[in-house]
Amino acid sequence: MANAQDARATLVERFFQGTGDSYDFMVNAATFGIDKLWKRRIVSLIPSQSRRVADLACGTGISTLAIARKLPRCQVVGVELRDEYLSIAREKVRRYGVANVELVLSRAEDYQCPEPFDCIASSYLAKYADIPRLVDNATHMLAPGGLLLMHDFTYPPKPQLVRLWRLYFYLLQRVGGRWFPNWREIYHGLPELIQQTRWTEELTAALQAQGFTEIRQQDLTLYGSAFITARRAP
Repeated sequence: MANAQDARATLVERFFQGTGDSYDFMVNAATFGIDKLWKRRIVSLIPSQSRRVADLACGTGISTLAIARKLPRCQVVGVELRDEYLSIAREKVRRYGVANVELVLSRAEDYQCPEPFDCIASSYLAKYADIPRLVDNATHMLAPGGLLLMHDFTYPPKPQLVRLWRLYFYLLQRVGGRWFPNWREIYHGLPELIQQTRWTEELTAALQAQGFTEIRQQDLTLYGSAFITARRAP
């Protein structure tokens, strides 16, 4: 288990080292602006009455700040493994004067908090995560009836969509890798990771094992990504 966790942490370090300053631009440009739609969807799914929300693998704080702005009476805790990214999130919080955000340096699977959350959300975490451990921690941190919401890339199930998917990454590798060398590693490594991961199946199984209810999957953007939502049993 420890070796698997170390391998995941090493992969994240290899993919994202030196990319913090360009992340916000690149995540928007590389998805042709669709990432903004996905982030809005995340924010819209968070229950409006939430008083505490955790944003796991919060990166540079894009979702964290969006949640905090929409729910100003809600305490939003952003958890991020890489200090390079968290430093950018801290600067955003300071610059925009957002008072209801707390930022924590931690691996998502290791983070624990005795004060319960009404919602735990994440984007782009699941394919790297130790999902059984992540769900076990979420079970203990969520209030009864609390919502778990996870979003990440998926491998398309249909041959014609796979061809489009491969063309997309080919263009990223040829064009993006040339103009943004810090991103070359992820452009080449991410397709293989997405093709290998079974995060949707693993997450669904882990949620069922922990007794979560209302487990739902929504496929997005030609099956290129998905949301899974579930509620902790009351």
